Amino acid sequence: MSIKENIQTLKDELNSEEKLFESALRTERFVKKYQKPLMASVISLLLIAGGVIAYQAYEDARIENSNVALNVLLSNPSDKSALNTLENNNDKLYELYTLFKAAKESDIKALELLQKSQSPEIADMAAYETAVLRADYTALENYTKKQGGMYQDLALLETAVMLIQKGDIKSAQNQLALIKEDSTMYPAAQMLSHYGVKQ
Repeated sequence: MSIKENIQTLKDELNSEEKLFESALRTERFVKKYQKPLMASVISLLLIAGGVIAYQAYEDARIENSNVALNVLLSNPSDKSALNTLENNNDKLYELYTLFKAAKESDIKALELLQKSQSPEIADMAAYETAVLRADYTALENYTKKQGGMYQDLALLETAVMLIQKGDIKSAQNQLALIKEDSTMYPAAQMLSHYGVKQ
């Protein structure tokens, strides 16, 4: 290598080191200038992360307590402590348990209360169960026309059976014809239509 090339290489290295030094100085000035906001940001991020972790731990514990309480209630329905724990920790699961218990015990008053539930599914199931327990044809008929009812086809079967018992075969056939072929109730409707409602 010639002396000129060595000098040029040395100059290039010095220029790159000078640029690196300048960059380090700018970074140091920036950090000094914005030290407090940067520290506040880091502390805020740590607090947020800690809060999220603590909330998740709280939610996990709440769900675990709810599940334990539900298992206790399923084995011992008279356990008031488990019922209170379930009600305080998970109101939706509490309503579902109450619905299960009310339907099992034919408790129409509890079912009527559950019809006002914030959960549309619980309210829907409670409305259906109430109509069936009361053998209320009008309520079942209204349920069959309800948008998105979970038990519409089952309600159609119920109303058809009630109509057959009254001797109104034509109306019963009309009810059974409303059950679509893709429904799980379709085979039962076909059997009832062929064997139960012959004219």
